[in-house]
Amino acid sequence: MTVPAGERPRGFPASERLRTDREFREVVRKGARLHTEHYTVYRDSLGGGKRQVGISAGKRAGGAVARNRAKRLLRESARALAHRWIDRDMWVVLVAKASIVDRSLIEVRDDIERALIESGVLEAKNIE
Repeated sequence: MTVPAGERPRGFPASERLRTDREFREVVRKGARLHTEHYTVYRDSLGGGKRQVGISAGKRAGGAVARNRAKRLLRESARALAHRWIDRDMWVVLVAKASIVDRSLIEVRDDIERALIESGVLEAKNIE
C-alpha cells in the first residue's frame, strides 16, 4: 500500500541525517557522550550551520529485526523532539543497546528527552 505524498509522515530529510561513516566517527571520537541504560548519546557542535542526527544499532543490539526496531524507536523519538533543539549547529549520534527493543515508543521518547536535556541538546519544557 502506497501512502499519498501529502499524507506521508515527516521524517528526517537527508540534509538532517549523518550519512557517512566519517561523520559518525568524528562525532563519536570528538563529541561529549552520555550513557544510559538503553542507548548512548554522542553530541558535538560540528554542524556547519545545520542540525544532523545519526542513528546506529550494532550487532550487540540483537539480530536484524531487533536492530531495525531499535533504530525506528530512536529515529521517531529524535524526530518528535527535533523542534526543541537549543543549538541548530549540532550533530547528535544515538547508538542503541540491546535493552531498548523491549521498550515502547513513549518510554523511549521520554527517556531520550531526559537524556538530551541533561546533555544540553534540548531545552527543558516550561510547565506553567
